[in-house]
Amino acid sequence: MFSDIGALELVTLVVLAVLVFGPDKLPKVIQDVSRFIRKVRDFSDSAKEDIRSELGPDFKDFEFEDLNPKTFLRKQMEQNEDLRELKELRGSFDLKKEMNEVADAVHSREPQTSAVNGSAGAVPAVNGTPDLLKKQDKPDAPERPPYDSDAT
Repeated sequence: MFSDIGALELVTLVVLAVLVFGPDKLPKVIQDVSRFIRKVRDFSDSAKEDIRSELGPDFKDFEFEDLNPKTFLRKQMEQNEDLRELKELRGSFDLKKEMNEVADAVHSREPQTSAVNGSAGAVPAVNGTPDLLKKQDKPDAPERPPYDSDAT
């Protein structure tokens, strides 16, 4: 319950409790709070047992933590053998490498089409692979098609 409270926070809470309730009433307050927490836990446990008994014997091993979607999915993924194979496949797949290979294939076809179109839109290559993250340079002024005022 208090797993994320550090030593400094705990000392601060104790000092505040002593200041608010006083040293003579503090033991009584601690007993009352612990009794209240115990009653809430007992109520929660009895409610869980009632729900399990109402659901029947098919749900005897039902855990309420499974209602949390993250926990449910994690449990299902650990049990499913196909998903383990998918994880292995995903681990062996390098998206950056695949994208560079596709870009290489496109880049090797570009000079043939750019000679027809008269534009040079190739991305500069580094070590034989194009840099997909670098923005293309704007074409130089002589490479732009001429503006035809009559056509517009």
